[in-house]
Amino acid sequence: MMKKIIVLLLLVFFAACKAKKRTVSYSKKPNSVNETPTRTSPVNESKSVYLLPEDSGKFIEFPINSVEEYIGTFAEIAQFEMKAYGIPASITLAQGILESGFGKSTLVKKTNNHFGIKCHKGWEGEYDFHDDDEKGECFRKYNHPMYSFRDHSLFLTSRARYAFLFDLDTNDYRGWAHGLKKAGYATDSKYPSKLISFIERYDLHTYDAHVVNEGYVVKREPKQFELNSHTVVKGDTLYSISRAYFVSVDDIMEANNLKSTSLSVGQKLTIKSVKK
Repeated sequence: MMKKIIVLLLLVFFAACKAKKRTVSYSKKPNSVNETPTRTSPVNESKSVYLLPEDSGKFIEFPINSVEEYIGTFAEIAQFEMKAYGIPASITLAQGILESGFGKSTLVKKTNNHFGIKCHKGWEGEYDFHDDDEKGECFRKYNHPMYSFRDHSLFLTSRARYAFLFDLDTNDYRGWAHGLKKAGYATDSKYPSKLISFIERYDLHTYDAHVVNEGYVVKREPKQFELNSHTVVKGDTLYSISRAYFVSVDDIMEANNLKSTSLSVGQKLTIKSVKK
């Protein structure tokens, strides 16, 4: 009951709040976060997945003081996203805790970006710059954390390199944790163990069980893929190319029968990506 009250207050707060501070925006807000989620529930069709409220244009900050408070604030949102897109709530929460420093990182305070998602090729939303793997990298910016959670769902469900994760059992958070690393979400070799540690320490898997017990099933349409040709230019690496096309390094190497990560200028590569 307390969690529901928190989320309701969160929604009301977002709709009515007149924030005093606003981060400078550099582009128009994304259209993708306002998309209506697709959800099929054969058990009870009266159930519905929440829609995001209209963007007020104000940058809303959420002061969080502990991991427990982070979970209490965003657990139900993670469950809503699980109902709509099939990503375990435990994984969403663990990634949010890790990537955002449970809502206290400098990046979150500037951008409300809870999942460390960079701009990437084709991003048309607002953004800001932050030092990460390289100095002054471009990160997506949202006026409210709820948009960050929705964009995280869209990010994972719309890229070929993550498609195999959705063949896993809904309660297989260990498989998801290792799969995210395999697909290239993070370069940290300890990324899976860190996610699993958060999930088991704070019993985040119980949120997955609640969604499963409610009978939600996400209906997935088969993805269509297309082949792209990429000519290597000076400065290209397999990692930079993988980030540009939203595929994994392993996928590129397999498609091109590469035995090493070395590239040469002018080299032609075949890239398999989700057809838009």
